[in-house]
Amino acid sequence: MESGEDRRQEKRRKRRCLILAVIAVILLVVILAIVLGVTLRKRKDDFNTKFMERCQKFKGYNCQKIWDAFQQAYVNRDRCDVPTEAYDPLIATAPFESLCNRTMFWSKTKNVVHDFTRGNDCFKTVEDTLLGSVLNGLEWCGKNGSSETFTTGCPKWEECEKSAVRSFWNRVSAAFGDFACGNVTVMLNGSIDTPFSPTSIFASIEMKKFKSPKVKNLNVVLVIQKNSVTNCTNESLKNLMMGLDKGIGYHCFEVPE
Repeated sequence: MESGEDRRQEKRRKRRCLILAVIAVILLVVILAIVLGVTLRKRKDDFNTKFMERCQKFKGYNCQKIWDAFQQAYVNRDRCDVPTEAYDPLIATAPFESLCNRTMFWSKTKNVVHDFTRGNDCFKTVEDTLLGSVLNGLEWCGKNGSSETFTTGCPKWEECEKSAVRSFWNRVSAAFGDFACGNVTVMLNGSIDTPFSPTSIFASIEMKKFKSPKVKNLNVVLVIQKNSVTNCTNESLKNLMMGLDKGIGYHCFEVPE
């Protein structure tokens, strides 16, 4: 039969076990918080490091000043409320170099066009410019009440029209379109039914910036494959030609990939 002393010892044992369990849980929470904080800080530092490393490949620019102007566009803002004009100071801080007759636009030909421009210095896409090159493939956003740059938990492109990433690409694309002059080239996909889509960045933003006489001609390079469904007589390309500012010449070339 269990004595009173035995019962008291069992209660003390259970109490010790409970205290140890609580301490273990607290320690686990603290460790997880430290690990999470270090991880988030590392991601932020990695983003800044990558930004600066890419920027410094372009000579003659103040990369710290560009970074500061970049951050000011989205920090302390709602993740889905970063207007395109928030990047105006950034565009002014890192203006495009002279690319008259060398600007290359694209739609649905990302890999092909960059393989092409990477192999020669005759044409430059927006991703070949300083800002485009520095931020190509990266994700970032801010948060209300915070001066931090976040690289996780940011909205996807299609989730909101004014995300930090989407607004940046819309703004830098508009600036690149404004900058175009002389003979301008666009590479389109001849393997789809509608190579010129009115909802694409090229149609809805960049092409609208082409003004005569600054832009003299638009050369369409239609990339075709053996089983391509489209050629230069495609109805959407006729719409492209009709949508050009009066005075801008139009030429279309079918080019095997």
